[in-house]
Amino acid sequence: MAQVLIRQLDDQVVAALRARARARGVSLEQSLRDLLTAAAQDGDSLRVDLARLRATTPPAGRSLDVAALIRDDRDGR
Repeated sequence: MAQVLIRQLDDQVVAALRARARARGVSLEQSLRDLLTAAAQDGDSLRVDLARLRATTPPAGRSLDVAALIRDDRDGR
């Protein structure tokens, strides 16, 4: 397992993180581990979701005239 040392954190930031961990009933270390793990996974998940959506969008849909669609919708009301 890797270790990370973060220097020069503001005391108020550490106090807020410690209070957040205490409210969850976990240690500061565990709380930070959970936060970093979630942050690392969110980026990958978003990239995968965007790639999947991009792959399912027909080529014609990638160059839609949005202004024309809005006008058509307005005219249809």
